[in-house]
Amino acid sequence: MLRVIYTFLLILVSPIFLYGLFKKKPGKPSVGHRWKEHFGQTPAIASTKPIVWFHAVSVGEVIAASPLIRRYAQRFPNKSIVITTTTPTGAKQAEQLSDIATHRYMPLDFPFAIRGFIKTVKPRELIIVETELWPNTLELVSRAGIPITVINARLSERSFLRYRKVQPLFTMMTKNLDKVLCQFQDDAERFIRLGISEERVQVTGSVKFDITLDSKKVAEGQQLRHLIGSDRPVWIAASTHDGESEQIIEVHQLIKKTLPEALLILVPRHPETFDKCYKYTQKLNLDTIKRTDLPTFIPDNVSIILGDTVGDMFTYLAASDVCFMGGSLLGSKVGGHNLIEPAAIGLPILVGPSYFNFNEITEKLSHAGACQIVQDTSSLLDALIPLLNSPEESRKHGNIGRSFVETNRGALEKTLGNLD
Repeated sequence: MLRVIYTFLLILVSPIFLYGLFKKKPGKPSVGHRWKEHFGQTPAIASTKPIVWFHAVSVGEVIAASPLIRRYAQRFPNKSIVITTTTPTGAKQAEQLSDIATHRYMPLDFPFAIRGFIKTVKPRELIIVETELWPNTLELVSRAGIPITVINARLSERSFLRYRKVQPLFTMMTKNLDKVLCQFQDDAERFIRLGISEERVQVTGSVKFDITLDSKKVAEGQQLRHLIGSDRPVWIAASTHDGESEQIIEVHQLIKKTLPEALLILVPRHPETFDKCYKYTQKLNLDTIKRTDLPTFIPDNVSIILGDTVGDMFTYLAASDVCFMGGSLLGSKVGGHNLIEPAAIGLPILVGPSYFNFNEITEKLSHAGACQIVQDTSSLLDALIPLLNSPEESRKHGNIGRSFVETNRGALEKTLGNLD
């Protein structure tokens, strides 16, 4: 009965969700003619091998899972891999795995859509990246005799408290999970406190620590830095959100009063906000160049480079001296983003006060001395200027972060050891 009520509510809210998913926006990839895949009308997979289904909702999850999926393909050459994403930006990122995997859009959590997908694709196993749990999907996949594993699972204290308020719904979902492979012990304990049996929960670490630096992207970043100039102080604001990007631009204006030669690489999280950010810089009379319009020479008067491409974070990080991670200045709206990429590159990291989705990693990096937690734009400004003024100090904190990532590697192999 509970699942019937849930499905009815999903029908009511789905038009809003679909509008946001399918709406065309500047810079946002389009679902296009593939929209039917969201309703279970999925093209068949041309393979005689057993099919393993990886689900990664969007860009961040695809990036996090890519090294593991590549290693999985090497270890199990007798299996075919299908990756589903919900968003078109995730689909675009999944294209980088097209040599080893086939992409399909994730069907919406309607029973008919899930059944259509299962009937056509015929997966033998479902591997969910992080904690993308949908009641109908889990129920129908389990009924079809398909084992379900959640990898790189995380459950913040905030999410734990939410799920506890709807315990019957959480139990309805998680009773179908065969394995939950958690990033940290705190995550595992929260899952167990919500009723998942201990034998189904393991701590394997975060596969994001097993990050592989894309040498091509890093080389592109070094080339970009050469165009900017090695002597200019450069900071990046990565994965910023609407309302936060504007705050960052205003902070950069203040930085330039002390460091006139400073340059900001602004990389908004969502492609549909690229044009809005660019127009805002024009309104403030800040000389800005989009990455897609990058010239062969960057004049000294250029103040901001707008990262208006998807999947190039390593390029932007490799061109920078200091990283501010977005999604952390907006109160309780977002809860931060993952800090491992800038740490692996060797950048000192600044993050705002709202990082509840990445609490443990942020706290560990902060305790080690690789990350500073700032409370607002004023304290962000106060933390940035000394780091941009002192390359040696920046390198010291950046090296701590790089060492922290190296020390925590190994989750990938532990996770693979739990996958058949």
